Amino acid sequence: MTHDHEQPAGRDDARAAGRGDRRTGERGDRPAAGPGDRQTGRDGVPPATGQGGQGNGQSSRVAALLLAAGGGRRLGGRPKALLSHRGRPLVEHAVAALRAAGCTRIHVVLGAEAATVRARAELPGCVLVDNPQWADGMGSSLRAGLESLAGTGAEAALVSLVDQPGIGPRAVSRVLAAYEPAGADRALVAAAYDGERGHPVLFGAAHWAGIAATATGDRGARAYLKAHAEEITLVECGDVARPYDIDTEADLAHLE
Repeated sequence: MTHDHEQPAGRDDARAAGRGDRRTGERGDRPAAGPGDRQTGRDGVPPATGQGGQGNGQSSRVAALLLAAGGGRRLGGRPKALLSHRGRPLVEHAVAALRAAGCTRIHVVLGAEAATVRARAELPGCVLVDNPQWADGMGSSLRAGLESLAGTGAEAALVSLVDQPGIGPRAVSRVLAAYEPAGADRALVAAAYDGERGHPVLFGAAHWAGIAATATGDRGARAYLKAHAEEITLVECGDVARPYDIDTEADLAHLE
């Protein structure tokens, strides 16, 4: 089930999004780049205006898919979307990063305490997707998100995860810039960190059915990507982002 969220904007957004397939970086370190401050522009990207590296035409062909359904089991049952970062829910920062990179179509998959997320987070213009099976793992959220894109005309989906505030607009922009509109439905692009594949990941529409068929548990698209490794364009982002996850109490040191 999907919903257009038309809550008016008005609060300041910060930027952050993602999560890598491999955890890197020392726990407790601050990101060298990624989440920026809207007033200071610390990440070097203008405020979230809908303009970014992919341009208006390309942004209409790529739909951003933010997975934000996790219940934070290792965080004492605190949903990750609602974790506080710079005074606002983490999901707002993830959406702001996507917008700052140029994403104009954003679907957000919700699960744990979805009603509370809707009430607290300001997500104007986003399509909110319910995942009743969120407790089954990230794979179920990926399937729900891809299903929500059916019939939208999107040629590709850029997938990011809510619990990685060390990845900001610059990494997202690099992945989008590597997207090739010619034969776009076959595109496979992923951010890399020291050569290791991470998030965000971009899937052309021709891959969606295969990904959905193999997305189980918390593995998401990992099995599919492993099987298609030679087709993936890796885009190094280690110089502009840090792919740590907010998974445990110790990881909360990354939040502000």
